[in-house]
Amino acid sequence: MKHKFIISGGGTGGHIFPAISIANAIKKKLPTAEILFVGALGRMEMERVPAAGYPIEGLPVSGLNRSNMLRNVKVVVDLLRSLVLARRIIRRFKPDIAIGVGGYASAPTLRAASAFGVPTLIQEQNSYAGVTNKLLSKKASKICVAYEGMEKFFPKNKIILTGNPVRQDLFMVEPKTAAAYQFFGFDPTKKTILVVGGSLGARTINQSIIAQLELLSKADIQVIWQTGKFYIENARKAAEPFASPRLLVTDFVSRVDLAYSIADLVISRAGASSISELCLLAKPVILVPSPNVAEDHQTQNALALVKKEAAVMVKDVDAKEQLVIRALELINDTKALKKLGENILKMAEKDSADRIAEEILNLIK
Repeated sequence: MKHKFIISGGGTGGHIFPAISIANAIKKKLPTAEILFVGALGRMEMERVPAAGYPIEGLPVSGLNRSNMLRNVKVVVDLLRSLVLARRIIRRFKPDIAIGVGGYASAPTLRAASAFGVPTLIQEQNSYAGVTNKLLSKKASKICVAYEGMEKFFPKNKIILTGNPVRQDLFMVEPKTAAAYQFFGFDPTKKTILVVGGSLGARTINQSIIAQLELLSKADIQVIWQTGKFYIENARKAAEPFASPRLLVTDFVSRVDLAYSIADLVISRAGASSISELCLLAKPVILVPSPNVAEDHQTQNALALVKKEAAVMVKDVDAKEQLVIRALELINDTKALKKLGENILKMAEKDSADRIAEEILNLIK
């Protein structure tokens, strides 16, 4: 008998990557598994999922428009259409289980699955649960979480602490390898800061670096600055007067595994997937939570680490003045870096995708 699985959600890489990792883990344990993804039309998953080798169907679902309430009439109409389409998908595909990873499409898909008596499992990546997952949790059989203390959002008896699936290729490279320094043309005797911009949400981080480029250029350190494609022109222009082999400005780091290998300190937003990777890599990090996300969950993610002395947080509003100064203080404090690295590693959850797949297979047994 061939088992069938629906995996739903997406919208950002932080949702899509864990979803694909879970699918791969199911396939590894059950090679005959038939897996169908359900995403939101026009969103990133409609390209990324087929590229990973899985079929996907799209729903015309989107988030509420908080700036223009009139546009929400269309949002509600699209949601109702998506509920009807999701029911058709469930009826036609007949899954044994439906898995939701967060993102717009997971709500109609999991609601439709529950209506047909199909068991559901939720993977909540953040330390602060979103409204959708809180509503879906009432019918869910199991809820896989990445942080402790999630019983304030979900029924305690359904929660399993699994962590978030991460990109396995990041762990192929040993720390501080000569090849990694060579790749970037960097000096192994100098400390390195990795600045991870890259999406639309990276504007503040990029502006903060631009504002303090002179200070950075005078410090005896190396910087890999990933700006993202939207900001690269401004960043390159701003960096021109400070051009140096010790400052690498790029829209995208093709070998992020090598960048992590040599990074003594990382500056990053506080997305759930990024944090999970940093925990497993034991990287000291300054987190700048994006204020432009639902329920301000990035601040909650960052605070979960700050409380355990596993990260430093700089608020978005303070970043232009404080971020670079704080980074330069920290990069020169070997003791503080060591402590942050040790504490963040304690929060790492290993083999998350396999553990989530195990829970999924247990439910269909």
